[in-house]
Amino acid sequence: MFKLFFSPPVGFKLRLPLSGLMVGLLWFIAPVAEAAETIILKYSVLRESISVPELSNFVKTGELSSSLKAYLVLAKKNPEQLRQALTDPVKVDGVVLSQILNSFPGEFLLDQVSEVIHTPSKRSSRQALRSALVSSALPDNNVRLIEVLENYPTSEVNVEGDRLVDAYRSIDNIAKRLPKF
Repeated sequence: MFKLFFSPPVGFKLRLPLSGLMVGLLWFIAPVAEAAETIILKYSVLRESISVPELSNFVKTGELSSSLKAYLVLAKKNPEQLRQALTDPVKVDGVVLSQILNSFPGEFLLDQVSEVIHTPSKRSSRQALRSALVSSALPDNNVRLIEVLENYPTSEVNVEGDRLVDAYRSIDNIAKRLPKF
């Protein structure tokens, strides 16, 4: 009776390898995660749709597209300040960052930063931001806001431009408190 009570059900030994095989197959056929294609950059009442490649090109070369240049003039924003906010690195170990962002204080930080960088619906912004931050930090132990935007897991990401520097500072302040690697 003891053996019967703890013995696996009939077919269990066959189902376990099959379930592993199914998980493996799903991993291969599952769609690749989306990445941001468009950034809705907002300054005050102004909104501009900017493609991620357009913004990435500006960050790399310093050259503004005509639409981004016109938008920044209307918003009365200095392009170099935007470029600096997007490219200044925050040094942080990606694994430690992941662990911190999955804690209560990390979720508080994510909620603050997701008021600046968020999904169009503002739903699941915490999860999307966590994914983008960790994806940005893992390759080189640095987070740059341009990488966060490039790695954001939705096709569109909204950015409150007036508060972008605040988002950078929040991430930097947390990174400074993390253990050094």
